[in-house]
Amino acid sequence: MRAKRISDPFLWEKELDDSSIPKSPQTSKRLYGHHLSVYERHEIRDYPEVYFVGPHAAKHQATLDRPECNFGYDDERGDYNLVMQDHLGYRYEVLEELGRGSFGQVVKCFDHKTRSTVAIKLIRNKKRFHAQALTEVKILKKLVDWDPEDTHHNVRMTDYFYFRNHLCIACECLSINLYEFIKSHNFKGFTVNLIRRFTYQLLQSLNLLYDHGVVHCDLKPENILLKHPTKSTIKVIDFGSSCLESERVYTYIQSRFYRSPEIILGMNYNMAIDMWSLGCILAELYTGVPLFPGENEQEQLACIMEVMGVPDMYLIEQSARRKLFFDSHGNPRIIPNSRGKKRRPGHKTLSHAMRCHDTLFLDFVSRCLDWDPERRMTPAEALRHEWIYEYIAKHNKPPAPPAAPS
Repeated sequence: MRAKRISDPFLWEKELDDSSIPKSPQTSKRLYGHHLSVYERHEIRDYPEVYFVGPHAAKHQATLDRPECNFGYDDERGDYNLVMQDHLGYRYEVLEELGRGSFGQVVKCFDHKTRSTVAIKLIRNKKRFHAQALTEVKILKKLVDWDPEDTHHNVRMTDYFYFRNHLCIACECLSINLYEFIKSHNFKGFTVNLIRRFTYQLLQSLNLLYDHGVVHCDLKPENILLKHPTKSTIKVIDFGSSCLESERVYTYIQSRFYRSPEIILGMNYNMAIDMWSLGCILAELYTGVPLFPGENEQEQLACIMEVMGVPDMYLIEQSARRKLFFDSHGNPRIIPNSRGKKRRPGHKTLSHAMRCHDTLFLDFVSRCLDWDPERRMTPAEALRHEWIYEYIAKHNKPPAPPAAPS
């Protein structure tokens, strides 16, 4: 049966432009066939709904007879070779690359189905990255189920799909991260009132994770984004390192400046590691610079001890890696860094290190930075801390929930 010919130029343009109405593969090939590569003319048959084909993109021509590097769609590392204005999954238009890391790339896309902008994480075409990304998808799906009203300040996944052997995770598109926000203020830090507003939202996120046994594992300023560049609403992103507390996989996690001592020392860990990271982030928001800026893990622990003192012996004895950092008597090994600087345990108070004299704020941060994870504040306890309670009372926020059962 011959395809129906569109004789009216206006109707032709309307059919081309109205991308929110899906087209069948057959109709898409009839309308856009001259824009498709040979590979795509076969591939498009697997997509019953076609929203966008990237008609103006300088497309890669796949080499069907040479399967190496994913027929030319990947580079040698397994990253997808992005083409601006091309499609992902015949629905999303690639607008710009937002970032990349060991996992793959993040790109800003226009969703031609919902007519909205999204951020899509393209996972590297390697087995080990794919396995961890499936855990991320599992957690992101649960976050939607656990927080249907979207009140807990975690990034919202909108879709996930496979495209040319890459797992793709689509999420809401947000604004700049808190590191960029600090940088835009010339690393001078922010007022306690603004930090408290951020903290309340972060505790909403962490409280939800805590209640469901999820460890974020990489909380840091780069993974906290403003929803809008001129407003103070934030969202926690990047659950790519996350795990359920009952299904811990990795022993060495967290970005160095925000890494808890139990991870450095090789101890068992739980959701308390995220509260340690929170304490580090709050101090950095106040001063504009990291509180514990170790150049390696040896100096990272030295930075912590310089402010928080030496951990109790019972904690050192639980540490699988204690010989790297302490002698047989539990005394720290004082090793100079690359600039010859030696950090002495207990040399600074937290007030001195942060150049802060707000007693309640300092108490809150110090209770996030307790050496013992069992004594560290939980998110529920933090929501009842006087420093946060003042904010809740002043802004008529929902009352703090009861402490989650241990």
